[in-house]
Amino acid sequence: MHRLPGFMRALGVLVAFSIASFASAPASADGSVSAVHMGMGARPGEMGNFDAVVNQYNASGERFRIDSHCQSACTIFLSIRNVCITPGATLLFHAGGDRRAGRISAYSTQHMLAAYNPALRQYVTENHFMDTFEFHAISGRDIVRRFGYPACR
Repeated sequence: MHRLPGFMRALGVLVAFSIASFASAPASADGSVSAVHMGMGARPGEMGNFDAVVNQYNASGERFRIDSHCQSACTIFLSIRNVCITPGATLLFHAGGDRRAGRISAYSTQHMLAAYNPALRQYVTENHFMDTFEFHAISGRDIVRRFGYPACR
């Protein structure tokens, strides 16, 4: 039986390990709304959790996919510089604040509006989406087509 020199055996083990690791790794390291489980928005006092995700992805430059239901504070993710939107996503817009107490917060509403590009900001403002707690849906397809956000490839 022919034996490989120690170096060649070690190299073979390394290559086999690398292939196995690659095969078991997720297809993409990108983040998404469905992966972070934050599509249902924030309760009062939780907006900082959403801002932390925005800061993390803006710092890393990784892509972040809005790929599912995204309401309220989740729309803050539109401010991630490498965000993309899937056509099947649904984004819901409304005023910021405490729904249960019926208190609209001008600060929270402005914070969300600042996350949107000028075209979307103008649209949701002119159509009074941010004046009440009523949900107003825009499809991912329309977010891409009408407001210029990049589509996920």
